[in-house]
Order: sequence, then structure tokens, then C-alpha cells
Amino acid sequence: MAISARVQRLRGVYYGWWLLAGSIVAMTLGSGVSFWSVGLYIEPLESDFGWSRGEVSGAISIVLLSGGVAGPFVGRWVDTRGARKVILFGAVTTAATYVLLATTTELWQWYVYSAINGVFRQMMFFIPFQALISRWFDRRRGVALSILGTGFSLGGVVIVPPMRLVVDNIGWEASFVFSAIAILVVFVPIGALLVRNDPADVGAQPDGAAVPEGGVPSSRLTGLPLRAALKTPHFWLIGIALTCFFFGLFGMLVHQIPLYESIGIPRGTAALIVSIAALLGACSRVVFGFIGDRVARFEYVVIAMAISLIFAMASLLFIPGYVGIGVYIAFWVVGTGGGPIMEAMLLTRMFGLAHFGTLLGAIVVVEEVGLVTSPTVVGWIYDVTGSYDLALVLFIGSFAISALLFVVILRLPSLRFEPARLHAGVSHGGLAGS
Repeated sequence: MAISARVQRLRGVYYGWWLLAGSIVAMTLGSGVSFWSVGLYIEPLESDFGWSRGEVSGAISIVLLSGGVAGPFVGRWVDTRGARKVILFGAVTTAATYVLLATTTELWQWYVYSAINGVFRQMMFFIPFQALISRWFDRRRGVALSILGTGFSLGGVVIVPPMRLVVDNIGWEASFVFSAIAILVVFVPIGALLVRNDPADVGAQPDGAAVPEGGVPSSRLTGLPLRAALKTPHFWLIGIALTCFFFGLFGMLVHQIPLYESIGIPRGTAALIVSIAALLGACSRVVFGFIGDRVARFEYVVIAMAISLIFAMASLLFIPGYVGIGVYIAFWVVGTGGGPIMEAMLLTRMFGLAHFGTLLGAIVVVEEVGLVTSPTVVGWIYDVTGSYDLALVLFIGSFAISALLFVVILRLPSLRFEPARLHAGVSHGGLAGS
């Protein structure tokens, strides 16, 4: 009887929570083999091919550029056809590109294969899952997205250590093959068996709200189309502010391990520090989700994050040794806590949900200016100066500009838009006023 009762309770759980659980697993793997592990390839590729740090880091920028260009098309595909098809197609093609990367022998191949990887990786990872969870949760969107963001952090905890072992003991080529196999094993079952595009697909409402009498109505969402959003200063200021924010954030993320090594910390210890910071960050994600659902303007949260990151960079500049790293991690955890939910919380509140995937893809294009340039610029700074100090100063400036722009955004008038009814997976909506 006890077991039967538990089964019944599990059956009564809102399907969105099961979907979120599977999405966390996917985000953990996806972030682990891409964002968190990227620093592991820098030194081996330098050693094997004689490439400079700037040349190796250039491929990271190319990945971001190609993924950013693909962003609006991926977002539109998610809005019109649903996240499920996008995730499945992206998983299979991304796995194939990792196998391709394992065959790299020339610098041009490193760049071209990385560009292809960036396009298909965009289809299985960030945009589809952000749009999917945003659609399944409304009042609890901040909490749900923050929990999803823990998957991003867990990628640094769960995936980086085995990836480091593969890279160090078998080779960087084997790690790419390992990534391909892991993606197929994890993403394809999740996409095929678990992902459902909309709560109505399982006879539910967002957040598990009660279904009205007479059945589930067709999905009715509000939102501003991309064409109308592009005419507002809100879109461009958010885009530029996020560009400055992620310039510092991603540049630091990519070069964390090489930075620690440059000040005398062993490679294994550096990877452990990254994993510890990621684990602490996973805890802060949930806190930021609760905060995000309870503040009227998420811009205040982003400003606080930017200020924390300024102190994080300053601690590495002015406090030597492991003490400086400890202070840095404390501020880094706070400053990055709301990172995975920033675009979703800002865009859905500013422009609505009906066209969120398309808007997210478009804002990613703007952000790519910072994401693409940061790793290469930082690598070039290190090649020229032999130190990351100037890069840390540059990061402080970028976070300060981001905070100031969000102060300006807070003073803009709110936008109003007409409801959008979804028919056959296609949404329509328009600007009603501002």
C-alpha cells in the first residue's frame, strides 16, 4: 500500500518538474563538454601544434560567432515547430561535429570544424531549453530557470574532472569522441521520450495550475514580435548591457584554468578550483531564482551581480595567492548566480513570452560581440604581456558599463502588447503601445 501510494503521488506531480529534471541532466552534460571544458584544450593544442594561445582561443570565438548567427533561426524554429525536434536534430548533428573535431590536424580545420560545431550546438542546448522551461512555468519561472541553471554549474563539477582525465591521459582527440558518445546517450533519449513542447500536450496548464472546465484551451500567450522589438530602445540597451556583462564573464570562464596556471597553481588544482566554484554556483542559482520571482524589476539583480564581479576581478589583481582566489570565488559565486536566467527573466518581462525563442536568438546575436571577442582578446593580452592583469582590468570596465546601462534601462517606460494566440505552432502578436 505504501509503495502504491507513493506511485500515485508521483503520478500527480506536474509534468513540468519531470521535464525540468531531464533538462538539468542535459544542461549538465552540454555545458560540461563545451563551456566548462574549453580551457582544457588550450595547452594541449599549443603543445601539439605550436599554435599560440590567441590562435587556439580564436576557435572559441568562432564557435560563439557561428552559434550567434544561427541563434535567430534556431529561436524561430523553436517558436514555430517546438523545442523537441530542434533538440533531437541538434544532438545528432552536434555529436557528429565532435567526431569531426577529433580529426583536426591544421589550424584552418580547428576553425572550420569549430564553426560547424557552434551552429549545431546552438540547436540542442541553450535556446531550446530556455524556451521550453519558460513555456512550462509562469509564476515559478525564475525558480524553474534557476534550477535549470544549476545544470550549467554542475557541468563544471561532474563533467570537467573526467574530461580532464581523458585529455591528460588519452588525448584531446579522445575527449571529443567521448563528448560525441555522451551527447547521443543522454540527449537523444531525453528529447525523444521526455520533452514535450507545451503543457497542453499533456493536458496541463503552466505551473500545474488547474485546468478550466471544458478541457484545456489553446495556448494563449502575449508577446512582442521581433520586428516590433527591434524598433524599441529597450531591446538594444538590454543587448549592449548583456554584451558588456558576458564579455567579462565568458572571457574569465574560458581562461580560468590557464590564469590559475599562470600564477603557479598546478593544472589539477586549477581544475579542482573551477569545480568547487561551479558547485557553489549551483547553490546560488536557486537563491537567485527565488529572488527573481519576487522582485518586480530583474535589472536590480543584474546590477548587483555586475558589482560583485567587479570586486571578484579586483581581488585577483590585488590579493595574492590562494587568499585572493578564495575572495574571488566568493564574489564570483554571487556575481554569476543569476547568469543562466538573465536573458529569460529580462526578455519575458520586457517583451512577453509568445516570441521568446526568436527574441532570445536575436539578443544572442548582439551578445556575441562580447562573447566572440573576449576569449581572443584575453589570449592576445596574455601572449603580449605574459600576464592576465590587463585582462582583469578590462573585465572590471566591462562590468561597470553593464551596470550603468541597466540603470538607464530601469528608467525606460514599460511596453504593452496585444495577446498572441498560437495556432499550429505559429504565434502572432503586435505592439499596442509603450
